[in-house]
Amino acid sequence: MAKPSIPTQIALPLVADHRGHSRRVVIGNGNAGVIEALQSPDTWPFHTAVLTGPPRSGKSMIAQWASGQGIDTIDNADMADEAEVFHRWNAVQQGGSRAGQPLLLIANATPWDITLPDLKSRLGGSLQLAITQPDDAMAAALIEAHAEARGLTLADGAADYLVPRSARSFADIEALVATIDRISLERASAATMSVWRAALEALHGPEQQKLL
Repeated sequence: MAKPSIPTQIALPLVADHRGHSRRVVIGNGNAGVIEALQSPDTWPFHTAVLTGPPRSGKSMIAQWASGQGIDTIDNADMADEAEVFHRWNAVQQGGSRAGQPLLLIANATPWDITLPDLKSRLGGSLQLAITQPDDAMAAALIEAHAEARGLTLADGAADYLVPRSARSFADIEALVATIDRISLERASAATMSVWRAALEALHGPEQQKLL
């Protein structure tokens, strides 16, 4: 059977932000394998997958998308009562309304420190999925997506300029676009290179000037 194609982005049924813009998950090196695995829950060992990833990497957005695909999902599972998580795992394996339904557990901690021995052993045999930090191509797509969600128009060449100068994490890229948006609004000016430079310096300090 052919593998399902991986979309470049997933439109999620989320509430629009304060500007009326929808949010989306950007697909790239850091999460393409995760998205592919989520499209084939019938292959998951014990009908269960565990997803971890860095802050602001879209885990909760993926959880909402997965829920819409009929996957039983527990977001922030590492903060939930372990006995309840174990009960949900058992319900998937045994009789009842959840029997055979795929279960996706999303944890912020990497690795997830599980203290309940039975839960730890069960989840150890489940499919382990991890979102990793973005490469250049994904970072550029994230900048575009965050700007789009804010209704922010970036001048041409923004990604080429910003990607080599930005910290390489989901949270830092999101913060960079938010700072560009703020400075652009404060100055009542377009988000051109002078605003990009100011945002980079605001986030990383005067030493950023070495790259500008």
